[in-house]
Amino acid sequence: MQITSLVLRSYRNYEELSLSFDGGVQIFLGANAQGKTNIIEALYYAAFGRSHRTASDAELIRMGAAGAHIALRFLRHDVPGALSFTFARGTRRRIERSGENLRQRDLVGILPMVLFSPEDLFLVKGAPALRRRYLDAELSQASPAYYGELLRYTHILRQRGALLKDIRERLAPVDALLPWDAQLAASAAYITARRIAATAELGALSAHVQAVLAAGEPLSISYEIAHAPAGLTAAKEGMTERLELWYNEMFKEGRARDIARATTGVGPHLDDLVLTTCGMNLRSYGSQGQQRTGALALKLAELFYLRDRVGEAPILLLDDVMSELDADRRRALLSFIRSEQIQTFITATDAAYFPEERMGTYRYVEAGKIREGK
Repeated sequence: MQITSLVLRSYRNYEELSLSFDGGVQIFLGANAQGKTNIIEALYYAAFGRSHRTASDAELIRMGAAGAHIALRFLRHDVPGALSFTFARGTRRRIERSGENLRQRDLVGILPMVLFSPEDLFLVKGAPALRRRYLDAELSQASPAYYGELLRYTHILRQRGALLKDIRERLAPVDALLPWDAQLAASAAYITARRIAATAELGALSAHVQAVLAAGEPLSISYEIAHAPAGLTAAKEGMTERLELWYNEMFKEGRARDIARATTGVGPHLDDLVLTTCGMNLRSYGSQGQQRTGALALKLAELFYLRDRVGEAPILLLDDVMSELDADRRRALLSFIRSEQIQTFITATDAAYFPEERMGTYRYVEAGKIREGK
């Protein structure tokens, strides 16, 4: 997997930019607010069809410009591909793959990518939604079927929420919930079963990475289903069917509560990942260093997981995380990148974060201008 070129026009603080890349490490150096993260954001947008920093495409358009453009070329299994995104104020953006129009739901998984940014350092100690998002992004890139089911689940959940509100206000009968509950239970069971399977694999991969980053501190990951009884997922065989029956029962038991609150109180939208080391819950009791190592291990485990699923390593984006890691963890991370030979894009404010021997292509960013350097 390799990104070979990137073109930006009127994107953020770049009026016109054209870059070519080899398959190694790409390092962007410069002071804050010069445009380093805008490069990372554009690459991430090409993989997911959205920014990791804003929900508004209008914010991507350079001030004073009528529109913006991202064009990216890549190799996947040595086969060339191209993606482009065109934005115009007041109109819907256009996505193209090799000149053909593309829907966003068909974009995810074309260019597998892993992003690690300062916000991801809160992956361990932050809210459960962050860990669910991490797991869903990983599974969606590996499986279009999972991504489609996730979209379906979200749609059903919203429809059920609207119906619960109508029932509470006596605008609809309680029986109207029955078909929605059946659909939601089947979708929830599918998503939960696949999250559990992925978590088991991630646990093994994360433990391997953790051993490299922090020797002597074993990492364990488990999937926690909100309100689930012990043993519900003990056996793999028939897990999806058992989960579907359980969700149907829980929706029935919690119907009065859900109507009163106009929200669904059980489902994968409420589950969590639990990380422990030496029997200690990292979120509650881990030191800041342990939490950061755990977050980094999760992200790097994602690389291995996607590589196993898609047949080659995904692209790795590291946005301004060097300053957030201590010297030992920086060295371990850079050593890992070198050993795995993954195309990696790194932004940083200081060249001193990197070893004296050159480890890739260095570019210097200043006020939306980029020059290559030593």
